[in-house]
Amino acid sequence: MLLNLKALVVVLTLATIVFALAKPLCLRFTSEQDFDRRRWVWIVLTVASFASPSFWLYFLVAAPLTAWAGRKDSSPIALYVLLMFVVPPIEVRIPTIGIGQLFTLSNIRMLAFTILIPAVWARLTARGEDKAARISAIDVIVLAYCALQLVLFVPYESFTHTARRAFLFGLDVYLVYFAFSRLIDDKEKMADVLGALCLVAAVFAPIAVFESIRGWLLYVGIGDQWGNANLDAYLMRGDSLRAQAATGHSITLGYIFAMALGCALYLKALMIPRAKSTAAYFLLVSVGLAVTYARGPWLTAAVVAMAFAALARGRLTHAVKSAALLGAAVALFGLTPWGARIVETLPYIGTQNQESVIYREQLAELSWTLVKQNPFFGSPFVLLQMEELRPGEGGIIDIVNGYAQVALFYGLVGLALYVGAFGVALAKGYGKLRVARSEGDVEAALIGSSLIACMLATQLFIATAGSAYLQWILTALLAAYASLPLTSGRAVGASLAEAPRGRQRQHYAI
Repeated sequence: MLLNLKALVVVLTLATIVFALAKPLCLRFTSEQDFDRRRWVWIVLTVASFASPSFWLYFLVAAPLTAWAGRKDSSPIALYVLLMFVVPPIEVRIPTIGIGQLFTLSNIRMLAFTILIPAVWARLTARGEDKAARISAIDVIVLAYCALQLVLFVPYESFTHTARRAFLFGLDVYLVYFAFSRLIDDKEKMADVLGALCLVAAVFAPIAVFESIRGWLLYVGIGDQWGNANLDAYLMRGDSLRAQAATGHSITLGYIFAMALGCALYLKALMIPRAKSTAAYFLLVSVGLAVTYARGPWLTAAVVAMAFAALARGRLTHAVKSAALLGAAVALFGLTPWGARIVETLPYIGTQNQESVIYREQLAELSWTLVKQNPFFGSPFVLLQMEELRPGEGGIIDIVNGYAQVALFYGLVGLALYVGAFGVALAKGYGKLRVARSEGDVEAALIGSSLIACMLATQLFIATAGSAYLQWILTALLAAYASLPLTSGRAVGASLAEAPRGRQRQHYAI
């Protein structure tokens, strides 16, 4: 407990500084009342998580507090994004009497009950909001993907287990997609949600640096107290500890940083009078990304930057220039002692941890062989045919390629549905981006460039690390973006200038 309290002091100190420095920037797209309320909710939940000896004591504090904050917030889904990783992704069983098991509960599932469901219900029951109930092509694909997963496993499990999986798919996937795709109906709410993700990254960046330098993972004590210890938390790259903050894994933290950088590329256009502050933000998050020592997220961040450069100006030459500048920066960084340590971890050209590269090559070869054996609908027992990979990653069979995982268990039909949802979202988003350019709505074009860049990079991340926490949120954001109203000839920030809720009344051109 004492060590946990020391970790709490460090987390609160660093987070308080970041919240104070970030507030003037966040007020460009978030009302002051919402920002202050979200900050205090985050702090209270953090204190409760470190001080509670069990998840259920934390739940008694968190559930009513988040439900209250969700009702008060002008954009509940932005609050949801900020609180997604307020504690590590620890799952605990719900106590039952006379029933074997209901389902496991976690912080993010609690937020679905206390924030997302009330927000969606309020939208669906509001007058004149019939559009929210309409089913789109993406809805059909996501629901079909769910139905396929359920049907393929019906012969091998009980009815109650199938019902449980259907409920959890609705809670973890479709509810999240539905909420984010329906509750964003203007650029201000979109900016608020993207800004919340950027704020999460800003809070975690100094925490990540502290963890890597001091060799101390600040949040692992919470799992120890709650009876769900993460025995594999302390991952190393050579002599360096891989930071993870409250995300549960360094790869997840690196992915959050990469996506935040993509969102910030749009938001920085609203901060031109504070150019130094935005430069400091990019530097801080980039350093946080570096100390995760996660190679997949490094590459994901590079793809985000290059894709945004190409999309924002509509020319491939800008992506090439960005790639050249990025390569030059990486080369200069590689000349420093810290950079040299990172270069040593890179696949093929480095000398550290190259066994993971060999494992991925073996996984790709074996996966393709097994997919060809059951090409259409996969096999629920495919892991029994992959035993030769078990010694590769700490004694477990780790299918680190998300596409391979879907194809192995649900076949190419399942893979087509899985990729199809992302593809349709990208197509809708790109179509809206072209319309925004033609009508001269610069801000809408930048939003589209940011979201499409993040989604394209996420597809790469899925291929290198498995499923991504934000994959369905990004799908929903692109669907919402496709329905946003446009304003011809508006400079970036002009729509925010007229927004209520206490936002800045200034114009920023690019």
